[in-house]
Amino acid sequence: MGKRVYIIAEDCTGCGMCETTCPEVFQLDEENDISIVILPEGGPEDAIKAAIVHCPGGCIHWEE
Repeated sequence: MGKRVYIIAEDCTGCGMCETTCPEVFQLDEENDISIVILPEGGPEDAIKAAIVHCPGGCIHWEE
């Protein structure tokens, strides 16, 4: 099994940066004003890494 990406919801600011950076994996849940992972495995790793780096809440992480 490969890496899985996840979001710690309590730390999410709801800015949508991750969705902008990697829409294949992240989506803004406008009802709850947080981002969610829609594709935890198999997304473009470079784009996921960019989303992790640019996340102001530091809420995106890899799970091995």
